[in-house]
Amino acid sequence: MKLNTEKNSNEMTVKLSGELNTLTAPELSALLDKELGGVQKLTLDFAECDYVSSAGLRVLLATFKQLKASGGSMILSNVGENFMDVLSNTGLDAVFDMQ
Repeated sequence: MKLNTEKNSNEMTVKLSGELNTLTAPELSALLDKELGGVQKLTLDFAECDYVSSAGLRVLLATFKQLKASGGSMILSNVGENFMDVLSNTGLDAVFDMQ
């Protein structure tokens, strides 16, 4: 997986390329732990992300809870049909904001 970040003041966008799975979820988690300080709006761009596993969902949910607790927000953008099906089946489509 490849991660590209853009940070402006209190907003950050992370573009994910490849698969967010058991092997790569810790990489995203480490990046977010390092860079999330002071961020109030996080956008995760899934336009080039082919697959998201349950390990990836755990990272997304933990990040969402962290941001919400500090008054921030998280948006999932460019969510593909397969990922949207997973979100719908788990009920997370009602939790996450999507563009």
